[in-house]
Amino acid sequence: QVQLVESGGGLVQAGGSLRLSCAASGRTFSTYTMGWFRQAPGKEREFVAANSWSAGSTNYADSVKGRFTFSRDNAKNTVYLQMNSLKPEDTAVYYCAARFGTRATVNFHAYDYWGQGTQVTVSS
Repeated sequence: QVQLVESGGGLVQAGGSLRLSCAASGRTFSTYTMGWFRQAPGKEREFVAANSWSAGSTNYADSVKGRFTFSRDNAKNTVYLQMNSLKPEDTAVYYCAARFGTRATVNFHAYDYWGQGTQVTVSS
């Protein structure tokens, strides 16, 4: 069982930055593929970024490339999402997810564990 706890959400003006954190339980954290997803009101959950440490790969959604950066600290069992140049359309609940396997897949159905989510609101 893996527990994920997100933090770092909040209200920011357009053009601003936030850093989300996701702390995970488990002794084999480095073997998990970790992902960030988001869901805006009335919309489906969508992929943001994912990282497979063992495969050495990180994927980003086209909508966030160049603005968001995924990083992880396996010693702290924590992943981060640095979000810069935020836009109002980035407003959503952001979820951290974990899956067994080496593919940093964009498919949220492939993820086994989810955090409770953290709200990010970007004002114009």
